Amino acid sequence: MTRNVLRPAFWRGLSGKVLVLTMLFVLAGEVLIFLPSIASFRLNWMENRLGLAEVAVMAAAASPGGEVPPEAARVLLNGTGAYAVTLTRNGLPQLKLNIPSPPLHEAVFDLRHQGAFMAVSDALSVMVSAPRTIAVGGTPLHLKGSYVEVVLHETMLKQDMLRHAGNVLIYSLMLSLTVAGLMFIALNRVFVRPVRHLTREMLRFAQNPENPASTIRQSGRLDEVGVAERELAAMQADLQSLLQQKSHLAALGLAVSKISHDLRNMLATAQIISGRLSDVDDPTVQKFAPKLIASLDRAIDFCAATLRFGKASEAPPRRERFDLRPLVEEALETAKLEAAAGMTLVNAVEPGVEIDADREALMRILINLARNAVAALAAMPQAQSLAKISISGWRGHQGVTIEIADTGPGFSQRAREHLFEPFQGSGRAGGTGLGLVIARELVEAHGGGIELVASGPAGTVFRLSIPDRSLS
Repeated sequence: MTRNVLRPAFWRGLSGKVLVLTMLFVLAGEVLIFLPSIASFRLNWMENRLGLAEVAVMAAAASPGGEVPPEAARVLLNGTGAYAVTLTRNGLPQLKLNIPSPPLHEAVFDLRHQGAFMAVSDALSVMVSAPRTIAVGGTPLHLKGSYVEVVLHETMLKQDMLRHAGNVLIYSLMLSLTVAGLMFIALNRVFVRPVRHLTREMLRFAQNPENPASTIRQSGRLDEVGVAERELAAMQADLQSLLQQKSHLAALGLAVSKISHDLRNMLATAQIISGRLSDVDDPTVQKFAPKLIASLDRAIDFCAATLRFGKASEAPPRRERFDLRPLVEEALETAKLEAAAGMTLVNAVEPGVEIDADREALMRILINLARNAVAALAAMPQAQSLAKISISGWRGHQGVTIEIADTGPGFSQRAREHLFEPFQGSGRAGGTGLGLVIARELVEAHGGGIELVASGPAGTVFRLSIPDRSLS
């Protein structure tokens, strides 16, 4: 089924998110640069004013008699942009230039003791607060051992700082856009486009998962994206295999249901005819007729259960306690009908062992395993006189353990890896492996388990455990 997949808007997609996040991260980095920048600009601006004040002081000191006429003082102060300039040496005022009635300063900043954090804080204060009259002091460059203090207004400082901040902001935006654009191109090529490719391939596979051509077309990359592509291709191959197997099983189930329906009718007719054999006086007929009728009864029940398979799960076992040895004997006699001449079938169950199980289900388990052993032995090249099948059983503390052993060639490595999987775990060519699947399902319905104990040139051993019912 084709699905219409809407592509997200640019700002909601990976490309838009990468672009926005890159710009934000660059701007965040610019903020860390901006704060020290404006702090440094403020300190440089003040040091520049101190340098101008030093020139004014040196000019005033060079005047005849050390007296500075008011007009000359006004000219020197205008060049400095200050209300007053004071030169102090050894704690005593040496020279002072000021306009008539200079305003009182509201804050004092000594550039000799300016820490980084304090410089940033003072710079932000200048930008967000109303301009004030301040006094700025420091050590002059050419007048060693002296202290120069300048009284000025922050209006010009604030204007220059705002102008500088605007320039930094413009450069930051240009840098963020440039870096974001380059990062966007790089990430879009390295990350976003491969993710889109993975998305398209997954959607294409979802539209027709059973088509082998719908698997992802790998780019051959060696990075994490390449690993994701290879893992996705492997998962798609596994899923296709499972889908094909399930489709095969579904078709097979439908075919089996049809065959079972007709076969049940045929077996019912055979059952009626075989019932009349009990009236024949022949001893051989009298010996095998009950077994034939019992086999036909089981076959008819099995066909009915097959027809119910798609509607309900396997019926729970109808458990009862009975002697195990006679049931094993009957299963071996049934398997013996298919055994080649010379094969030995041994009932090694300990006498008096009682088992708590469904009689018919246990019969199906034993017949399936015994027939598998007969088929494995029949494929052996050596003399059939060496072929042997043995079923043993004993009671433990909480249930009964049964072992089915044969002297066959054992399972291949591939068959052992898929032992209880339909159409995968057969040990011979043309086998379906369904006998083991059915046996495990019936054993687990009893709350027990089945395992392959040994498989090799010396033979094969299956062990199954049937626990007793809980009395609680």
